[in-house]
Amino acid sequence: MRITDIQRCEVRPGRLVEWTLSPATVEAAKGLPEDSRPPAYIQESHIRTARSVRDGGLFVPTWLGTAFDLPGRVDLDVLQEALRAWTLRHETLRSGFRWAGDRLRRFTLDAGDVSLRRETVGDFADADALVAHLQDRFDAVADALRWPNLIYTAVVRDDSTSVYMAFDHSNVDGYSVHGIPAEIHELYAAGVEGRGPVERTPAASYVDFCEIERADADRIDDSHDIVARWREFIGRCDGTLPNFPVDLGLEPGGPLPPQKMLCEPLVDAATAAAFEAYCRPHGGSLVGLLAATGMIVHELGGQSVYRTVVPFHTRVKSRWSDSVGWFVGGAPIEVPVAGTPDLPGTLRAVRAELQANRSLARMPLARVLKLLGTDFRPTSPDLYSIVSFLDARGIPGAGQWAEHKAYGLMRVSYGDQVCVWVSRLHDGLWLASRYPDTDVAAKNVRLYVERLRDLLAATAS
Repeated sequence: MRITDIQRCEVRPGRLVEWTLSPATVEAAKGLPEDSRPPAYIQESHIRTARSVRDGGLFVPTWLGTAFDLPGRVDLDVLQEALRAWTLRHETLRSGFRWAGDRLRRFTLDAGDVSLRRETVGDFADADALVAHLQDRFDAVADALRWPNLIYTAVVRDDSTSVYMAFDHSNVDGYSVHGIPAEIHELYAAGVEGRGPVERTPAASYVDFCEIERADADRIDDSHDIVARWREFIGRCDGTLPNFPVDLGLEPGGPLPPQKMLCEPLVDAATAAAFEAYCRPHGGSLVGLLAATGMIVHELGGQSVYRTVVPFHTRVKSRWSDSVGWFVGGAPIEVPVAGTPDLPGTLRAVRAELQANRSLARMPLARVLKLLGTDFRPTSPDLYSIVSFLDARGIPGAGQWAEHKAYGLMRVSYGDQVCVWVSRLHDGLWLASRYPDTDVAAKNVRLYVERLRDLLAATAS
């Protein structure tokens, strides 16, 4: 599944239909008692940051979503039941938060109280007008500071129907989004064929995960080794968390800049396989991608040490593998790249750092920062710059993504960091990046991508 934005996911004209949680569902939520299971630290940090940025006068949409096609003219009743059944499977989608003073309290609806409201919006003959409408609706509904914060839509045509779904980030991560098309296809096909409900193992609840993870995180204090290691790392980053170490053309202390997005194939399947084979003795493509990045940003920016926070999933037990939620932590690494670093040496350095530090990703960074008495995130939705890698070929439905025109959607709005996502797909490596909308950042991100492509090709040859 290619990661992109709503502007680049093959939106075509048609009749737009949308689903939101029904007024009866919203009314039922108003009277719910508190759910004792707390928000995850990453959820609370996300919501507090959204509130802080909004209070500062800037609306920064941060939703994630998915797009995919269903064949033929859709049966809207069957699709609605498929969407509802999928929603009920994942408890976090019927769970929300409300403020009690300055504390964030959870509420969770029973499955029987959840229903969808369908509305036919109208016919769109122009794809650009449809894209603009979808983005505006997703911004308004899939918002961190409201509930419900999810919306499903379908663009209906005689020959095919395109489904677009958006969620506030507090409920989903990138991996969650990748699994949605296959699940909806399965539920819809069963409904059309009259096969009755799809029998699946219940998905473990992300709400339960939040409670378990937070209880573990609350057991540590500021004397813990994990906190000490983060304190030292942040100290070597001049008291902050690492950004992308090239010139982005930003004024220190300036307003949060708008962002742009770059999405394109990186290398083909044969080159991706050769790169993986080259890097396998050192740990594989993620290690190779980080090593290559360290060498390139040294060339572009001159720093002698490449420091970054590597995102890792926190689905460490198989019970969470099918769950929808935000299962992401970060591990700090520091890679020496002074002089003219070579790839084998840099690969060894990255592997050693990841082996030493990967376990730190299981402790929510928001908890660590709280214990350090530091908050780096009141003004920017991105805590730090990332370079992320996902081998998506084994995700259910991956073999049909091209046929189904399936995409992972990301909202690009405002931010002062460079974030890079590289996905291994059946046809090769795909790169998506969002970065500050300045001429300097555009030039340096383009140079980074071209150097990365060249380096990957060189390992293949």
